Amino acid sequence: MMLTALGLMSGTSLDGVDVALIETDGKQVKAFGPSGYRAYHPAERNLLRQALGEAVHLTQRDARPGVLAEAERAVTQAHAEAVASFLTQNRMRPEDIDIVGFHGQTVLHRPEKRLTVQIGDGPALARAIHIPVMYDFRAADVEAGGQGAPFVPVYHRALANSLDREGPIVVVNIGGVSNITYIDGDTLIACDTGPGNALLDDFMYRTMNQAFDAEGKFAALGKADEAWIARALELPFFALPPPKSLDRNDFASLKLGDVAPADGAATLTAFTAAAIARVVPLLPRRPRSWIVCGGGARNLTMLRMLRERVGSATVEAAEILGWASDAIEAQAFGFLAARGLKGLPLSYPATTGVPMPMTGGVIARP
Repeated sequence: MMLTALGLMSGTSLDGVDVALIETDGKQVKAFGPSGYRAYHPAERNLLRQALGEAVHLTQRDARPGVLAEAERAVTQAHAEAVASFLTQNRMRPEDIDIVGFHGQTVLHRPEKRLTVQIGDGPALARAIHIPVMYDFRAADVEAGGQGAPFVPVYHRALANSLDREGPIVVVNIGGVSNITYIDGDTLIACDTGPGNALLDDFMYRTMNQAFDAEGKFAALGKADEAWIARALELPFFALPPPKSLDRNDFASLKLGDVAPADGAATLTAFTAAAIARVVPLLPRRPRSWIVCGGGARNLTMLRMLRERVGSATVEAAEILGWASDAIEAQAFGFLAARGLKGLPLSYPATTGVPMPMTGGVIARP
């Protein structure tokens, strides 16, 4: 049975809430619906940055000390407003939607400690929007010993299977962290590859008081420090085979030193591209196609740098294929909510390292 599912995603780049509607049975996508966006206000973004700082001390996934409780209320309210605005803009009613997939905001990801924390109150959101909500997608995977990320591969597979092209295909999502899904026939492999936009966005914020490098124009003016990149790629993470995952702040200790802002932006952009390309030797076969989605798909300098590092393979933004790049992660959590309702696996041994295919998610009804 096809379900009308609304996915909500607030990524590690802390920019806002993506909303996307799909029709799906949890195995294939029948139709893409409209999408929407609700930006975080500067005060909300500052609150979330504080929450990220305080979350490093968490040892229990349900604890909300200090500013974390305030941040959770703000995240929940922002998502409720995003849904209300989406329904109004598209002349829909709550009863038109079967299920909402609510990812929440990741503030800590420590799978080696069997701990992952996404703030956002699922039951409160369900009451506010009058639609059943599935939330807490990652917890079951992590508790079973999986990495709890990336979680979008099953959706990437559904999208890739609709393409008429020879594999292997890699779908790259460049958000705060970058992750890949490798699809080759029945083979599905996924992992985080390293930084996405997080280091670059933080650098732009510190040095230029800008939220991000629009289209990579600033990085295009600079020169990447290849020696710094080579040293950074010597970190043990990059040699680990998939599956593997990261926290947004895992590379925060990497310091550029005293560099011109454009050179710093170029170096961090090139580092993201190099880290993605670094996964190639760890895959069963060399990919023929790279499809890039997420915020990084709009960074033309990042796309160029990735092309330079993957040889003869094609590199293209997801939009070229008719995919809504900005909406893919939100669509994915609608898709995952439909899978969760049907008891289908959300993660697999080769995507998160979980011992067996795992379902997940918790449902809250209005």
